Amino acid sequence: MYSAEQPALIEQKEQLSVLEIRSAALSASIVPEAGGGLAGFDWHGRGESIALMRRHEPISNSQTHPIDPNRLACYPLVPWSNRIAEGGFLVDGRWIALTPNREGEPWPIHGSGWQRAWQVQSHTACEAQLSLRESSATAYSYAATLNYALHDDALQVDLAVTNTGSATMPFGLGLHPFFPRHGEVHLRAPAPQVWINDGQSPLPIERVAVPPYWDFRNKRMLPGEGLDHAFHAWTGEADIHWRALRLGLRISADVDAFVLYTPTDGDFFCFEPVDHPINAVHLPGGALANGMTMLLPRATLEHRFVFSVLDMMQS
Repeated sequence: MYSAEQPALIEQKEQLSVLEIRSAALSASIVPEAGGGLAGFDWHGRGESIALMRRHEPISNSQTHPIDPNRLACYPLVPWSNRIAEGGFLVDGRWIALTPNREGEPWPIHGSGWQRAWQVQSHTACEAQLSLRESSATAYSYAATLNYALHDDALQVDLAVTNTGSATMPFGLGLHPFFPRHGEVHLRAPAPQVWINDGQSPLPIERVAVPPYWDFRNKRMLPGEGLDHAFHAWTGEADIHWRALRLGLRISADVDAFVLYTPTDGDFFCFEPVDHPINAVHLPGGALANGMTMLLPRATLEHRFVFSVLDMMQS
């Protein structure tokens, strides 16, 4: 993805090994070879399975058709999130060249972890840990770990990355979950600012006070328009409420930004907890001023994300 030294994308198959983990009321399906992502995250608290994240649906019955991670329930964002423009960026006078890694996208997107096969380090009834190593002579070299654990009514995801290269580099982490709409959806996600774009691309051009129609500091219905924006100064806590099901999901994370993606013609939406906005390396002040972490060689960055069920039938 980043340079000629990078390994080619694996030929992912629709029929891959799946790790199942369960708690009393939750289950999750993990696909290590498909970006370490989730194929599903369901709740069983009312005697039936309700999808809390969109379930993966194969696009064909062929065993040789490549998996598109964007059809999964969730995948990790490492070593950075969303898009980076201009073919790369400068670090201490050194140009880090990045090339597009998704068909139809003019910019590289979401780092590399989502397009790699992760290795299984451990697997129990309620927990699984994966790892990934990536090496490049000219861009990112890193070791990442991804831990999924179910605790009663919550899924805990721990994502960490260590800079294994010889130079200090800007790193960032996040998750890319896809949530079903289940009809009318309300969202509470307190964040006073948002990065707006020019309406032609999702690349941000200015950070402004959140306008009233995108203000999720109090619970409100998802907008009908298509959004693909990064919100800033988030409190790290959000609630998704599926009114028809009287069911909710609380998201807690130790990051202060999220990307909200609401396609106008989709039956899903994305609420992506991240530690930096889109194109952070090129925003005023640079990567460090916009949430990324400058990792020295052998230094580690880690974040935790928790998804807890809110059963409105019990309230």
